[in-house]
Amino acid sequence: MQQLKSRIEAVLFVTAKALSLDEISEYVERTPEECEEALLELIMDYSSRDGALEVDDEDGYILQVREDYSDIVEKICPIDMSPAVLRTLLIIALKGPIRQTELVKLRSNAYEHVSELVEMGLVSKNKDKNGRSINLKTTHKFNEYFKLKGDTKLLVRQLEQELEERKNA
Repeated sequence: MQQLKSRIEAVLFVTAKALSLDEISEYVERTPEECEEALLELIMDYSSRDGALEVDDEDGYILQVREDYSDIVEKICPIDMSPAVLRTLLIIALKGPIRQTELVKLRSNAYEHVSELVEMGLVSKNKDKNGRSINLKTTHKFNEYFKLKGDTKLLVRQLEQELEERKNA
């Protein structure tokens, strides 16, 4: 059950919209009944640890920052950026360079987000050698804005490891 909860948590993390039980079931390739049980446990896990994140199930399921902590998010991300756009940026930072078509498979409304991120100067678009595919990657401005020094992917991996260690502690 723990692995299923973790897989569902990963799905909720990368999506910017509330997902139905059927959508989640399809992504993790499990029955809706199995997913519903795991989701209820995941909701209880988040609520029992009284952290900054929660799984909201009002209009589907979504992982979000609790309203009590929205002031912190605004300090960290003062650029007027919706959580959905921020999640798209996170995927580009983690997987970049990433083909725009691959990003759209992960986040269906990514075209609008990419335009916004390019306009902010946080993401750049370049055509592939074949001239048909568009690759996306973060820019120097992204590193400056988030005060990242060195290899961004290495920093992200270190952060992921640290979060995993805290989770297992």
